Amino acid sequence: RWQKIFMIPLWSKVAVFWNKMFLTIIVLLIVLFIDAVREVRKYSAVHVMEKAVNVNANAFDHIQMKLFRSQRNLYISGFSLFLWLVLRRTVTLLTQLAKGMASHAALETQVNDATEAAKKYMSENERLQEALSEKGSGKESLEVTDEKLKKEVERLKTELQKTSNALHKANNEVIAVKKQSEGLKREYDHLMKEYERLQESLNEAENKKEL
Repeated sequence: RWQKIFMIPLWSKVAVFWNKMFLTIIVLLIVLFIDAVREVRKYSAVHVMEKAVNVNANAFDHIQMKLFRSQRNLYISGFSLFLWLVLRRTVTLLTQLAKGMASHAALETQVNDATEAAKKYMSENERLQEALSEKGSGKESLEVTDEKLKKEVERLKTELQKTSNALHKANNEVIAVKKQSEGLKREYDHLMKEYERLQESLNEAENKKEL
């Protein structure tokens, strides 16, 4: 399903600039995160100084408001940066999984075709052997034909073995990608729980500030 979505013409056009867009947004989020860290450190220091010195209550509340906003921006920019990286990794894994499943289906079709061809040649070989035993004529030509068919059957068996090995390898790759996707999903759920916990803490701090 995701592979079909990624194959939409509009997405294909955007995918050409995907790396540039990704790097641009990463740089932007890093800048915002660093600026938020700077603001938090700045207003935290001012907050401590103003608290130590007996100053106007309005000025103290104004500094607290600035500190709260800088902390909020720090949480938002930090989680946005991390979730953007998680999104990039998720899209990469989905693409790899879709390609692996497509190659797996193609290899299965190839194996089935090779098997059918081998069965066909084997049945033809048996039919010729029966005709040889019944008629007993044209023995030499039939032996040559039988030898050719045997070689063809051996060749098809070899191709079938190679295709089976490739199919087994593709199955292992698909399983590995699925395991990576499951691990990423568990990590994402854990991060979302952590984000909700921090959001609740932020809301509690905001409620305390309003009180």
